[in-house]
Amino acid sequence: MKIYVTEDYQTMSRKAANILSAQVILNPTSVLGLATGSTPVGMYKQLITWYQKGDLDFSQVRTVNLDEYVGLAPDHDQSYRYFMQTNFFDHINISPDNTNLPNGQAADLAAECQRYNQVIKSQGGIDVQLLGMGHNGHIGFNEPGDAFELETHVVDLTERTIEANARFFASPDEVPRQALTMGIKTIMQARQILVVVSGEDKADAVKAALTGPVTPKVPASILQMHPNVMLVADKAAMSKM
Repeated sequence: MKIYVTEDYQTMSRKAANILSAQVILNPTSVLGLATGSTPVGMYKQLITWYQKGDLDFSQVRTVNLDEYVGLAPDHDQSYRYFMQTNFFDHINISPDNTNLPNGQAADLAAECQRYNQVIKSQGGIDVQLLGMGHNGHIGFNEPGDAFELETHVVDLTERTIEANARFFASPDEVPRQALTMGIKTIMQARQILVVVSGEDKADAVKAALTGPVTPKVPASILQMHPNVMLVADKAAMSKM
């Protein structure tokens, strides 16, 4: 695992953007596994800036996102499709046909999970998978549990995750209770994994993930087993290492 410790959130975002932009430049048809949440927003902004300067071309890039809430329409302002459009896709020259997220409104969620697994396989796998890290060590919506989930599956969100997301909704009752997420096996099959973490409130999770035992109780700990992980974290997030 390569660990890059940065001074602050801004430099963390720029370093992560450097890594992803290098991937796109070296392989213009890259398959990027993308993530939502507050942490990667700065990285997306930096990539947009470089695109607008003419330094990057996303016209042949393909993307697969980690997860999506169950029950939210793509144009709901808290859906992850909406997040990706407003924070990234709408500002670059990526083809809409090349962007993929699970369908949280699918009538048959089990069938949708199988469909999404097939989408990822049809792309030839993921070149770089972007991940954040939750306070409890979750990656994607793979929550602490008794086993590492394999492929795309339906998750019942923990109360802590629901509480963490409640600030984005008008009331806690509106927060979805389920999500569709890539499984650990799918994430671990990516050729490279890029983890971005910021803030002192993530320091315990970083320490548990990097130095503790590999256990489904801390889903991010599985990353210790991957041969090509890059962690970009600011000093605050690394403060307990």
